[in-house]
Amino acid sequence: MPVAIGFGSAVWFLSPVEPSAWVPFLALAVLAPLALITRDGRARVFLTFACLGFCGMALAEIETWRQSTVILDSPVTTDVMGVVERSEAAGPGRLRYIVAVRQTANPILRRPPVRVSLLARARHEPFENGAAISGRARLSPPSGPALPGLHDFAFSAYFDGIGAVGYFYSAPQRNAGSDVATGWPQLALRWLFDLRRQIGNRIREIAPGDAGAFAAAIVTDERRAISEDTVEALRVSGLAHIVAISGLNMALAAGIFFVGLRSVFALFPGVAQALPIKKIAAGGALAMVTAYYLVSGFGVSAQRAYIMMAVILVAVLLDRPSISLRNVALSALIILIWTPSEILGPSFQMSFAATVALVAGYAAWSRRPQTEERERFPIGHPVVTCAAVGWRFIAGIIVTSLIGSLATTMFSVEHFHRVATYGLAANLAAMPIISFLVMPSGLAAMLLMPFGLEAPFIGIMAWSLEWVILIAKHVAGWGGDIVVGEQHPWFLPLGVCGFLLLTLLRTRLRYSGLPFLFTAAVLFWMGVQHAQSSLLIAEDGNLVAYRDAGRVAANRKRPSEFVYGQWTYARQLPALAMPEMLESEIPENLPASSAERLPEPVLVEAKRLMKKAGSVGFSCQLKAWCAFISPEGVLIVVVDDGRYAGAACDVAGLVIAPRARFHSCRSGAPMLSGASLRKTGSIEIDLSAAAAGKWGVTTAMAGAVRPWSIHRQYDWRRNLYDSHLPEWVSKPKSSARLEDGFVVSDQAGMDNRSHAPTDLGNYSGISDNGE
Repeated sequence: MPVAIGFGSAVWFLSPVEPSAWVPFLALAVLAPLALITRDGRARVFLTFACLGFCGMALAEIETWRQSTVILDSPVTTDVMGVVERSEAAGPGRLRYIVAVRQTANPILRRPPVRVSLLARARHEPFENGAAISGRARLSPPSGPALPGLHDFAFSAYFDGIGAVGYFYSAPQRNAGSDVATGWPQLALRWLFDLRRQIGNRIREIAPGDAGAFAAAIVTDERRAISEDTVEALRVSGLAHIVAISGLNMALAAGIFFVGLRSVFALFPGVAQALPIKKIAAGGALAMVTAYYLVSGFGVSAQRAYIMMAVILVAVLLDRPSISLRNVALSALIILIWTPSEILGPSFQMSFAATVALVAGYAAWSRRPQTEERERFPIGHPVVTCAAVGWRFIAGIIVTSLIGSLATTMFSVEHFHRVATYGLAANLAAMPIISFLVMPSGLAAMLLMPFGLEAPFIGIMAWSLEWVILIAKHVAGWGGDIVVGEQHPWFLPLGVCGFLLLTLLRTRLRYSGLPFLFTAAVLFWMGVQHAQSSLLIAEDGNLVAYRDAGRVAANRKRPSEFVYGQWTYARQLPALAMPEMLESEIPENLPASSAERLPEPVLVEAKRLMKKAGSVGFSCQLKAWCAFISPEGVLIVVVDDGRYAGAACDVAGLVIAPRARFHSCRSGAPMLSGASLRKTGSIEIDLSAAAAGKWGVTTAMAGAVRPWSIHRQYDWRRNLYDSHLPEWVSKPKSSARLEDGFVVSDQAGMDNRSHAPTDLGNYSGISDNGE
């Protein structure tokens, strides 16, 4: 059932255009009666699977309608007034607020988001949840894919209800006398998030530094306070799963509480014989994990872990098997019915893959034939017995870590394009510390915190986590992080099919999954054949890089770590060639306003320098433009100051000008303006066939019309949706040729006249001063 519902949800979410909302409901109305009345077993299985698939599509449609998140269409600087819904530490002296927007000003947004995530970097007194605040902020839409085919962060933001991200320019101010909703649900959530913030602050106060931030993350899921170096070490070493409140943390907390409470009851034989202490312990553990979930901030991974653990504990209360694939399926069904969008998230996929593999492995081990009684170990010395117990514990960690790592590897490869090869060693060293020191002391600290006795246990927890951090950094120093690049589109679907067949089926039919896994392994070994040379363009046009087999030339000395890091892992980029900064005779006292034209001599000099650009790396005029001639002979000019766009159009074979005041070149040269980039998202242009007059243009978002991407087509100046794109971008690569860098249509009757510039102002967004 969860496989079929998840399949239908994935098909609905991955469709590039909006499917009809009535299709799944009509299909259910037709197929469900057929599945009930048919007597053929195979036909009933097929019809049932189809019904569940359409049910998944219907659930996806309902969740999308339920969220209806308004996403900001373009970057803007404005005054934001709203109410703090929650906050969390985002590093030393920094706080991130989730703000429910009540009003905007200077300028007033025509299509304002309902909820935004804003970083406050200036020193200020933290605001409590429910406080009405205001401040001047820079808002941007959630990021799209860094390259075509990569993860769309706007999809996640849409279903999280976040319509924009950004930062305050200065410390936000409290608005006195503002009306704030005070219904009991809001008050309850406010109290929970305040409690969460107080617990996190108390832990970080007792244990400052990364160890305290790590401890707070395990308890409250506030992870932003951990330094980047530690996060990277945990990721490379394969220990990043410890930071998030996931199945591991929830299972350890519930298991420790369950075993501890049951052991206390067992000390009193009369009580143990008169009462069902196992069920009492399970009920207590359920209450404890519920409290754990409530103070965790309702994160996705915590929600999933809580549902899974609650199902297991309820099974104990009902005298049902606690560790079974049926319980895993029930947990997945609850999550998919409420939030079907999680089916595309790497966290959901990796969590359930590891759980299914471990439960299936446990079931296979339980069913192993035991034809003869095992012989007792001949040596009964206490030291030998302790050594045997220790070896079984270590062997259990090795086996479970190996099963979990193998089950999640293909998802790590698909989503993160890299593999932590020494994760087994790091988990073998760190898991005893987590199991016997960190989680027990953390549980004791939370139980004793209302009485003010938590400090010693938090100290033990932080001291233990310092050892975990040392292990992570030591293992990360081995260099086991292997970048594998983007995978074939069929790699993950085939791997998932093989994995599900191998783990879910119980007869020999399960071995039918091996051919699927083998094919996925072959696709992984072959890799994806990328173009010999290509141009990578970020969705905002500020970062552009040319890559071939031996180098990468970029227009930035310090490219964005967020974007360029994804490029590096997805395309396995070689070393970066820094741009050359030119020392020209351009005067420094130029008009500062983007509305004032530049003197003609300045533009003439810029043209001369652009044409002299080299092919080793970009040549850049500071805060003005960068130029590069590709080995294929294409002059590429990236314009930072929109006033140079006209000069670039006169000499370049490709102009990338996100701040230009027009959207096409009179010369006919291909141009990407801010409006075009907003509709296309990131772009990859195959230049390997440029000598033959053809480019292969691949966009991340062109043609995608879904609720989480429709904001890209909104024109806030004309208050309408416009999907128009330049012909050389929207047409297939075989329908247009480029001669000397200019577009010429191959289709008869196509109008190939040059376009006159259109002065519509800064189309890509409102300027920083609100104009």
